[in-house]
Amino acid sequence: MPTFKPDLAGVLGHESTDKRIDILRRIGEGGSISEAARRAGVSYKAAWQAIETLGNLAGTPMVAKAVGGSGGGGAVLTASGHRVLEAAAMLDKARADVLAMLASGQDAQDSLDGHGGQHGRAGKRIGPGLAAMALRTSMRNQFPCEVASLRATGGLVRVGLTLPGGERLFSRVTRESAQLLQLARGRQVLALCKATAVRVAAGIEPAAARNLVVGTVTRASRSALGGEVSLRLGDDISLVGFAEAGHALKPGQPAMAGIEESAVVLAASG
Repeated sequence: MPTFKPDLAGVLGHESTDKRIDILRRIGEGGSISEAARRAGVSYKAAWQAIETLGNLAGTPMVAKAVGGSGGGGAVLTASGHRVLEAAAMLDKARADVLAMLASGQDAQDSLDGHGGQHGRAGKRIGPGLAAMALRTSMRNQFPCEVASLRATGGLVRVGLTLPGGERLFSRVTRESAQLLQLARGRQVLALCKATAVRVAAGIEPAAARNLVVGTVTRASRSALGGEVSLRLGDDISLVGFAEAGHALKPGQPAMAGIEESAVVLAASG
């Protein structure tokens, strides 16, 4: 069976001090999600969400053999999880070297000679760009996608997206946003969506401008106002949303998620 290589650029696009990488590292050290959550100062649920997001961005699971109930259980890193931590350590060292160089007052061009003069001359203006690239978001649903189609409707563009597992999503953006993002068929983008914008139920009626996806429940909570539910789409994508109060969804059951196309936000590099 071929070894699946994680999308390191996707999962490490943020600073390697990202809390999610810290949680992954602690799981590798202690073999426990609940202990990693405690040491990282986050809830068990937040730790699970961090792992799921990393898996989505990398295109392959980071943790395997997680067992136990709501209190947690044993967990081990997959080969991809170890690879991500190795890459994160390498990025940490490279970042430290660059910061040390800048702190010493050394001209960036001196260090980049022979590696692209244009980049060297722009060296002193790199800081703000790196800060913007390291931007984090509160949106827990983040999926690497490929643009499959574009259709202009009035002042909006309906963007068809293909997820790694072949599932389809649609997003509606303005013509200006489509131009600024340089959207075109085959372009790699990141689709983001708030968990509160995702409705989960055993069945959902189709409606105009609404995405409908089918998955398997992996986690489900209940409260007087409803409950948070995680769905597994295909093999590698996790989607977090909310079900109505009194829902009877349980892990292992099939369920549907409805997402308005206007709630799917797109991001692209470059």
